[in-house]
Amino acid sequence: MTTITTRTVTYPADGLTMVGHLALPAGHDRRPAVLIGPEGMGLSDVERRRADALAELGYVALAFDLHGGRYLGDPEEMLARCLPLLADPGRMRGIGHAALDVLRAEPRTAPDRIAAVGYGTGGAVGLELGRDGAHLRAIGTVNATTTGRPGEAERIRCPVWAGVGSEDPIMAPAQRDAFTAEMQAAGVDWRLTVYGGALHAFHHPPVDHPTVPGVGYHPRHARRAWRDVVDLLAECLPVTERPGNDPGDQPGAGR
Repeated sequence: MTTITTRTVTYPADGLTMVGHLALPAGHDRRPAVLIGPEGMGLSDVERRRADALAELGYVALAFDLHGGRYLGDPEEMLARCLPLLADPGRMRGIGHAALDVLRAEPRTAPDRIAAVGYGTGGAVGLELGRDGAHLRAIGTVNATTTGRPGEAERIRCPVWAGVGSEDPIMAPAQRDAFTAEMQAAGVDWRLTVYGGALHAFHHPPVDHPTVPGVGYHPRHARRAWRDVVDLLAECLPVTERPGNDPGDQPGAGR
C-alpha cells in the first residue's frame, strides 16, 4: 500500500456548497484522475474509500457531492431531491462540471487524462457529462443505465461501461435496452455487464437506515463490479500498480 494524502474540498454547484473528498497518490508528478459519483443518498465513506483505493493505485481521485454536504438516509427525502435532478440534464451537468473543474484545477491532475465513474445518480451525472461533450477518457457506471436527450449521446467521445443487476427493478430490462440502443445508435464504444441475481445498489454494503424497495447488497458481485471498474481504468488510463479489492466491501460502509 502506497502513502496517500486526502483532504476535503468545497465548491459551489446547484445552488449549494458541495463538500467533496480528494485523494492524492504519493509523489509530486501529474497523474491520471478519476471523478467518482455517489448513489442518490449522497457522498459516504463508501465513495471516500474508493477514492482512497484509486489513489493507492496511482490516480488522483475526487469523490464528489450531490447534496451540499448532506447524506440523505431518509428514502422520501432522497427521492424528493434526486427524482427532479434526474429529470433535469442541465442540473446534472452543472453538478458534474463543477466537480470536474475542481479535479482539473488540482496541480497533481493530468487535465487531459480524466475518467468518470459513478453509482446510481452519480453515474447518471457522469453520463450527462459525456453527453455534454466533456473530454473524458472513460465513463463507468453502476446502476445508472439512464438515457439522455435524443442525439446527444453522439457527443460522448470515450468508451462507456455500464454494470447493472439482473433483478434491479429501478434499472429494469426495458431501461437497459433503451440505454444500449441509445449508445449503439450514437456509435459509442459501449459495454454492458449484467450481474445475475443482483438488485439495485448491489455494490453498496448494508446501511443502518431504510432504503427504497429493490435495493440489496451482493458481496460477490460487488467485488466483481469493482474489478470491472479498475479494469476499465487500467485500459483507458493505465497505471503500473495492480488492482486491489473493493474498499467499499467492508462492514458498516455508508453509515
